[in-house]
Amino acid sequence: MRRLLVGLLLLNAVLFPSHAEARDTVYNLKIDDAMHDPRYNQELGNEVAFFFGAQKTPAVEQNFGEFVTNRKTNSVGKPDQEACRWAMLSALRSLRERALKMGGNAVVNIQSYYRKNATTSETTYECHAGAIIAGVALRGTVVKLRR
Repeated sequence: MRRLLVGLLLLNAVLFPSHAEARDTVYNLKIDDAMHDPRYNQELGNEVAFFFGAQKTPAVEQNFGEFVTNRKTNSVGKPDQEACRWAMLSALRSLRERALKMGGNAVVNIQSYYRKNATTSETTYECHAGAIIAGVALRGTVVKLRR
């Protein structure tokens, strides 16, 4: 019985490879498109500023540490880029909530951090989209900036 089950699983993988291999399409999308999309950006508010990569910031008064967020969203029936924008917004909201909880007013040095691979850019973020899920992982440092 065990051999039959193993044989059927192998046959399924050969006959239907799409079931054996999941799609993982990598996108490098514009940060501005996600942050300024009127359907999404109202949820970010203006209490916390976001600085990507090596963008210049006002002087840092206090550093609360580095934090990682990894957000996924259902992408069924949505274009990949739309699902990616939603996942990006969710990741930014998570960083925003962390900053507010810690007493910070900014997140600096934000970089894409998918599967712990850092990608630094001031203009783009990395998103991975599959058949049913899209995901964005970010790493950034929560700080209090002099205003």
